[in-house]
Amino acid sequence: MKKTAYLFVLLFSLLLSQFIFAQEKKPKVVLVLSGGGAKGIAHIPLLQALDSLNIVPDLIVGNSMGSVIGGMYAMGYSGDSIEKITRDIDWDKLLGGNVSLKSVSVEEKSEFQRYLAGIGIKDGKPTSVSSLLNDQYLREFLTELTFPVYNIKDFDNLSIPFRAMATDVVYGKEVVLSKGNLAFAMRASMSLPAVFKTMPYEKTLLVDGGVMNNFPSDVAKKMGADIIIGSDVGGGLEPIDKLDNFIAVLMQTSMFPSNIKDPDNRKLCDILVDHLPNLRFSTADFTKSNEIYKDGKIATNLNLEALAALAEKLKGFKQRTHELPKVSSEFVIDTIIYKNITKENLPLVIARTNIKTQTKYSTKDLTKGIQSAMGTNLFNQITYSYFVKDDDKLGLILNGSEYSKNQVNASLHYDTYRGAGLILNYNARNVLAESSRLVVTADIAEQPKARIDFQKNFGKNKDWWWGTELYGAFLKQEIFIDGKSADNMLYNAFEFNNQVNHNLNSLQSYVGFGLNYSYTEVKPKNDPDINDNVLSLKNYNFNNIEVSAHYSYNDMDKVFFATTGTILKANIKRSLFNDISIAFTETDSTDFSGSTNGFSKVGFAFEKRIQIKKKITGIMGLDANFIFQDKPRDNQGSFSNYGYAAKYFIGGFLPSSGSNRIVFPGLYEDELNVTHFTAIKLGVQLNPVGKIYLTPHFDIASVGFGNFKEYIGGTFNNKGNWDDNKETSVLMSAGAAIAYQSILGPFHFDTSWINDLNKVRLFFSVGYSFNPSN
Repeated sequence: MKKTAYLFVLLFSLLLSQFIFAQEKKPKVVLVLSGGGAKGIAHIPLLQALDSLNIVPDLIVGNSMGSVIGGMYAMGYSGDSIEKITRDIDWDKLLGGNVSLKSVSVEEKSEFQRYLAGIGIKDGKPTSVSSLLNDQYLREFLTELTFPVYNIKDFDNLSIPFRAMATDVVYGKEVVLSKGNLAFAMRASMSLPAVFKTMPYEKTLLVDGGVMNNFPSDVAKKMGADIIIGSDVGGGLEPIDKLDNFIAVLMQTSMFPSNIKDPDNRKLCDILVDHLPNLRFSTADFTKSNEIYKDGKIATNLNLEALAALAEKLKGFKQRTHELPKVSSEFVIDTIIYKNITKENLPLVIARTNIKTQTKYSTKDLTKGIQSAMGTNLFNQITYSYFVKDDDKLGLILNGSEYSKNQVNASLHYDTYRGAGLILNYNARNVLAESSRLVVTADIAEQPKARIDFQKNFGKNKDWWWGTELYGAFLKQEIFIDGKSADNMLYNAFEFNNQVNHNLNSLQSYVGFGLNYSYTEVKPKNDPDINDNVLSLKNYNFNNIEVSAHYSYNDMDKVFFATTGTILKANIKRSLFNDISIAFTETDSTDFSGSTNGFSKVGFAFEKRIQIKKKITGIMGLDANFIFQDKPRDNQGSFSNYGYAAKYFIGGFLPSSGSNRIVFPGLYEDELNVTHFTAIKLGVQLNPVGKIYLTPHFDIASVGFGNFKEYIGGTFNNKGNWDDNKETSVLMSAGAAIAYQSILGPFHFDTSWINDLNKVRLFFSVGYSFNPSN
């Protein structure tokens, strides 16, 4: 009987303990992820460990990069999927500032990234850029990433409740973001002062949460955490030997409050995954993300035993279901709301985004439309977000941040051929007309240049545009004999070009027609009556009116040091009228006044860049330019003899402004004047480290100086030397350039051997040169 009683008591005790355990409240597990820029990638191995142990946090609190990683995890992304996303990101593009040249409208490419500094003028007052990096791509990325939860505005309703830390820069206090747009919260949390823009929020501005609290385990504690798993990549205060540069000092001072409280916050963690001893890279080393991920495994593995013990402890409790909401990849937009876009710019934005209601889209379709609108160069930023109407229909908000209608830009430049200069630029949007742009640019230099350009978009889809350009240059033209400068001429040029163009693709190509007038004056630098010149020239004047048809294609990814893309240009020009006046000092030279025989010009230029490997880009190009002359009448002069200003000017290392200029390394700018030119160009652009580029190149051309029949007959039988300027000749150069993308603009140093002369010539330039027009 006693045995039965003991058995009954034991059974009752076991049942009672199970009942009590069942009634025990599940401990609240909170995951805290610190900020740390690129070092935040080290958080990911911890997430993968949580997945493998079936530990699902009850709350995630993240700051800066920790809020991006933590927000993704809170949405329902697995640790493995987050690792894949970060591995596939093009960090240079995501954090590289401006949109790429590939995303710029064809009519805007010539003005894109051409100046060192600029200010806007609004209400008569200057406005400056407030950040180092433009976050357009970053915002687009976060918006696409968070689309599965576009309809969740309360972060408690995510797969795992989430909080993002930010700092109120107006009132100097912490802000814990718990509601609203998740992409906005993630982005606001990583607004590093002076690097990213501040984020407007209610009636204040937000910056990086790390300013006040980079490792917010105290926030987790206040929110009822029983168990805190902390992953810290921040680092606290740097020692004196690390404060050896401006950025390090700026970061240290801007995060004093956070760094001071960091040690206490670390003590609040029940499981502290301390990555600091193992991280080999800095906050800015996003290109080292794969290595940072590997570093993150070390501290995670050291805490696997503690994590496994926690997993065992949680086995008896029901945990959250951790997965992404299932949403369709395509959707229909019911309503579109445009914010902060002026009525002058709205038609062009609507046309370029081409986003319509009652039409099915994906997130990538929307991003493509936004990038097309950004290509107008009217906006510093365009963001988009979703809202759900009462009837469950999806709405879209496009929010613009426009540049000032009036902008003033400037840059400095120097090159071997044209010397130093200061470029001043004025850019006016929608001042003279709706959907228009006025550009006035002057190169204040020893050899000054100026350009006034007006463009206006028109048509239902704004894919037609009119362009009028006035261009003037006052140059010193060197005359070379046997490769040596023999004399200097003053070369004054004026052009009045008018085009009507139609965009075949607003970001890549257009076709158009033009009516152009040009005037050229060449005269000796010194008075020919006192000091005669090698040409015995007193003066030369050339007037020409021509019509043209042209095609242009450009999908290069960068203005300078492009790695992928194609440029293709073709044109046909016909002279309608020309008038020449030339006078010599020598009596045995015949002066002439009148017109030459009629002529037509055909030009073709092609350049292709192919990324062979990440740091290696292949370059190949083809140029073909010909002048077809009519048979001269009795009262006409010979174009071959007198058409100097309308021929092709060959030489130089960088593209130059003005018509008929063709680059050929090894020759001085405009050194060779020809009627026909066919060239093949080959090169390899190497990017061994950082912003340094090394480009070996080889160029070979066939040049002609007479009519087309003479040229084509001698193309495959080149006997002449190009320096004689008489017979069809082979022009050849080989060399290498070293370049650096400096804060002042591109730096170039080229050394090239040139045939015939058998010389090696050097070229040097720095800064943004006076840019050629479209």
